[in-house]
Amino acid sequence: MLAFSTCWNTSRHTDGEDLITEILELGFHHIELSHGMTITRMPGLERAFDNKMFKCSGVHNFFPSPTEIMMDAPDAYEFTHFKELDRVRAYKNSLKTLEEAARFEAKYVVLHMGTNHKMPKDKWTKPLEKMLKEGKQEDRKFQKRLEKFKKVREKTAKFYMLRAMHYLQLLEEKAKEYGLVLAVESRSHYEQVPTESEMEVMMKHFEDSEHVQYWHDFGHVHRKHNLGLLDHGEWLGKMEPYLYGGHLHDVQWPTRDHRVPFQGEIPYEDLMPSFTPEMPLVWELGPNRKAEDIKAALVEWKEKFPELSNVL
Repeated sequence: MLAFSTCWNTSRHTDGEDLITEILELGFHHIELSHGMTITRMPGLERAFDNKMFKCSGVHNFFPSPTEIMMDAPDAYEFTHFKELDRVRAYKNSLKTLEEAARFEAKYVVLHMGTNHKMPKDKWTKPLEKMLKEGKQEDRKFQKRLEKFKKVREKTAKFYMLRAMHYLQLLEEKAKEYGLVLAVESRSHYEQVPTESEMEVMMKHFEDSEHVQYWHDFGHVHRKHNLGLLDHGEWLGKMEPYLYGGHLHDVQWPTRDHRVPFQGEIPYEDLMPSFTPEMPLVWELGPNRKAEDIKAALVEWKEKFPELSNVL
């Protein structure tokens, strides 16, 4: 099932109904209500939903945005934060998201679980990505730095993973009440929680639950693929038993993600066999992507993947 995320055009609209109308004009009917949605846009969204203008495939935490946060910041509060107050805020705002998801008859809520705060991205991922852009991925210095990155990340992992698991278990109880799936998203930076090995631990822990499953973000995973942290196809195949759906966007080498499908390097033909027609495939595109490019890509998608092209 194809759907489209509001992250593409939220910033361009003050009225939620206008926002929905613009997405409908692209050719989508299922819509994922994403982070960055201020409460002032909510009446228009509710009006559009109640008038059956669209169906809500799912919701991305936090929805709506915390009232004190003045920008689109899905990681404003984290379950892994060293401050208990921030962890509690992340939990309470997530409860609000679950409530809103039920109101819009969503099937799932996409979750970010947090960050390893002992490993700032400016020290680890960003220098490696800079070396990639300079074509230095075969240099010994790049390889040594990458191996050190993995070792340090593993050594500092347990503390943050325990916090993330704690809050995921608490949210699972509420998700059961609402009949929602908590879709734990693959992240773009190795400092973020969970890493791939941590994701496996999470999914195995909840393998008997219908309410915690894996959410595959194509662009995030491919950025790690380009860094040499994983093989995209192998990772997706490994996660098939836990797979619920995914965010679909392309990557231009090596890190420019949230591009329109077929404008980057992701080999969709190799990856799509992991998905079934009922799984939500949400186009999550950057706000600068042009409507005409999106429409053209949708036509191409339907030609290449007719079995995964249900937009109604």
